[in-house]
Amino acid sequence: MAALDQKAVTFTVASNRVDAAASGSRVDHPVLWLGLLSVLYNGILAFINHNIVPLSLTHVAASEGLILASAIIYLLHKGIYETDLPAFLFLLFTLVVTIYVSVLNRLPFVDHFRNVLIIFCFSGLGGWSNEKTMKLAFRWASLEVLIFLIFEIVSVPFYVSIVHPSDYFANTRGLLPLSYNKTGLFQNALGFPERFSFGIIDHRSSSIFLEQVSLANFCGVIAIYLVSMWDRISRWDRLLFIATAVLILVTNDTRTMLIFCFACIVGYFVFPKIPKNFNLALMPLIIAAGFLVYTMKPNATGDNFTGRINLTMKKIMELDPLAVLGLSVDRVAEFADSGYVYLIYAATIFGVIAFWLFVCLFPAGRTAAQRRCAHSLSLFIFLNMMIGGTAVFSMKIAGLLWFVVGYMRFHDNPRIRQGRAADVTS
Repeated sequence: MAALDQKAVTFTVASNRVDAAASGSRVDHPVLWLGLLSVLYNGILAFINHNIVPLSLTHVAASEGLILASAIIYLLHKGIYETDLPAFLFLLFTLVVTIYVSVLNRLPFVDHFRNVLIIFCFSGLGGWSNEKTMKLAFRWASLEVLIFLIFEIVSVPFYVSIVHPSDYFANTRGLLPLSYNKTGLFQNALGFPERFSFGIIDHRSSSIFLEQVSLANFCGVIAIYLVSMWDRISRWDRLLFIATAVLILVTNDTRTMLIFCFACIVGYFVFPKIPKNFNLALMPLIIAAGFLVYTMKPNATGDNFTGRINLTMKKIMELDPLAVLGLSVDRVAEFADSGYVYLIYAATIFGVIAFWLFVCLFPAGRTAAQRRCAHSLSLFIFLNMMIGGTAVFSMKIAGLLWFVVGYMRFHDNPRIRQGRAADVTS
């Protein structure tokens, strides 16, 4: 009987590996389209809003909810296994925090739960994705971003005639264009004369994202994908991603992503030599560096690197003590430009700790490629939260970001659908 059981287990594992190998040569279309829609859905809605019928915030929320619901259905169909427990427990803990915060404030507040749900869904999709599907998702998303970026650079009126960002944000977010904005672009993309710029175009580019911050952060997602997958992608794909990233950097005027991309180039060689658990020290080190900058230049202000760091540091030092325990969630909108403070107000100090641990410990670190992914992810998120706000949590960025992190978690050790020997012996 023991011999029969052993043969059954061997047969199950062998057949699973055959199935996994066969599925690796096929495109998983649900995963592909969910990955693409996470990047493109705002652009699609903007086209509809401008050229077909006006939309509202309800349509945006419904579209995002449909994408997440589809991802959840896919993941439930695949099943939740032991390897999924870290993400599942993180989601469950966030649900508890969400209920706690909502009850104490007598105000339904689900923003942070929605952010973590995006992480759960797309890291799960990435974990089940095969290499061909993931490569196609990144290739097509990058190509769409590049095409619309070229449209925007060559002719703003033509770009606006397709998606009209100003109208879209007015209808769906209530952000009416300022009187001086006659371009049709999102007003925050217009920039100002003193801002860092390469001078290629007269505004900050937005492409399919319609606003400049998401496009800048998409450049960071491309950098993480490149350092993680460089040895496994074709020369043409490398050329596509590098061209897209460079064109974003020279037209978006993003200082943070310029620094991050250079860090990733160096990190390609350095990251494999650093233990993965070093990431646990990265967030405290970045915050400590922020305090050092504030100490040296306490009066620095404005939309520059030291000014943004000082803004975050001041808000950290002015924290409402009740906010640490989640009792001031009604003020969370004030901190959309300071990621660490926003997270404390939205998720309590316990939510911040859980997020820190998940970002640092969830990625795998067995291979050089996995360590490159893990270190670049932590640097991207923790640096971004120092000089920015909620952009890294939006589906436009978090979707493909956590998709590649979930895929790299099983890099060189593809996950296979689990079977039971009892099914064979019976």
